[in-house]
Amino acid sequence: MNGWLAGLAVLIPLAGAAVTLLAHGLPRAQTVLSLLFAAALLLDASLLMAAVWRDGMVVVQASAWDAPFGISLAVDTLGAVMTLIAAITGLACLAYATAEIDEGHRRAFFHPLSHVLLAGVCGSFVTGDLFNLYVWFEVLLIASFGLLVIGGTRAQTDGAVKYVALNLVATSLFLLATGLIYGLTGTLNMADLSRAVPRVENTGVLNAAAMLLLAAFGMKAAVFPLFFWLPASYHTPLVAVSAVFAGLLTKVGVYALIRTVTLIFTHDPEWINGVLLWTAGLTMLTGVLGAAAQNEWRRILSFHIVSQIGYMVMGLAIGTKLAIVGSVFYLVHHIVVKANLFLIAGVAQRLTGSMELKRSGGLYEAAPWLAILFFIPAFSLAGFPPLSGFWAKFIVIKAALDERSIAIAAAALVTGLLTIYSMTKIWGEAFWKPHPAGPVEETGAPRAMVVPIAALAACTIVIGLFAQPFLAVAERTAAELTDPSAYAAAVLGRLP
Repeated sequence: MNGWLAGLAVLIPLAGAAVTLLAHGLPRAQTVLSLLFAAALLLDASLLMAAVWRDGMVVVQASAWDAPFGISLAVDTLGAVMTLIAAITGLACLAYATAEIDEGHRRAFFHPLSHVLLAGVCGSFVTGDLFNLYVWFEVLLIASFGLLVIGGTRAQTDGAVKYVALNLVATSLFLLATGLIYGLTGTLNMADLSRAVPRVENTGVLNAAAMLLLAAFGMKAAVFPLFFWLPASYHTPLVAVSAVFAGLLTKVGVYALIRTVTLIFTHDPEWINGVLLWTAGLTMLTGVLGAAAQNEWRRILSFHIVSQIGYMVMGLAIGTKLAIVGSVFYLVHHIVVKANLFLIAGVAQRLTGSMELKRSGGLYEAAPWLAILFFIPAFSLAGFPPLSGFWAKFIVIKAALDERSIAIAAAALVTGLLTIYSMTKIWGEAFWKPHPAGPVEETGAPRAMVVPIAALAACTIVIGLFAQPFLAVAERTAAELTDPSAYAAAVLGRLP
């Protein structure tokens, strides 16, 4: 039964894509079916998380082909957590989209593409094979490009060209690295690679393959200096699309970095972790400085995606158990917070008529409920206690100080201060000052928009106020990641 739960994490969104495509001529039915399949994915992900927590790692060998010769699905605690948070985000954004998309967007295959995107995301989290991770990345790229150009505006086309160009480069590097690794080891099963890589004698070629793979995943995760495609494209599509992109797509890149660095490339930790540590510091600082220079909601939030990715990579680079706990906790916190901030930006635009801060204002007086819902994720992102962002930042910075990594800890603290500046700038311009065109009418917002925002804000509060259960999950995840032998044994059994 547990094996079926892992398989259904991919099959449900693929079935959702097929069914919503067949219901293309029935708008109301298509919307209902889309939400039902998203809810089914959430149910499956919840059951999968419970199964992994109760029974340990879930492993499925497709068509009964034993690893490493067949296709393996391997879901440990990290994979289960990421699948669950992806399902939550997907359902929230699809629910929000029901009040945002019009008939033109629907006819441009918004619902089928959204479910294909979720299939690519979940497939990346449950696969146990490096080549199949590449395949799911390709599925992600195709679906995300389709969603990015829905609407067909010039800005969307410009952003899509930059997005696809850089991601195609990343895909090419990924494929080249995969070929090199297969040539060196004779396998692409990740569990088998964890045993084969330390035996490779040609460490020069192995390090080159590792660097290519880190560059490919770094582009996907939008780390320095490979991030510029993200703020050039994430502000252009539908708000629901921006939100799911912001919440999930870069985190697939971070997940791939965590998985490969802790499971496969353990042969030269000082070199790899040193590269990642420099990357993390520069990612944090360049991202937050870019955000400080912007004056448009989604551009600010896009640059903050970059800066916050730096914290996650920072924990991975430090490499201690506590640091990995911080990275995992940060992943979960950031997916919820960032998706919610993009959704809130959409409601603010609906009320004020613009995403430009200079052209907006008066939201606190017109919609105090939106001010409260903005305050929760915004100041969680900035690291205010007792919200989830405070615990995430506290753990990774403490891990850095424990290892006497003073420079990276200082970079993290400076980034946090500048994040506060950006969030207070949005607060002052969009909520506190009067609207330049006069008072904003209190027209409200559709329930389909408000409910997902409120639900995600509630998640942020729960993670912050009741952090211990989430820390327990992160600690178990870190224990598994720092001991890759358990992963290999679960997938390969007694194979030498």
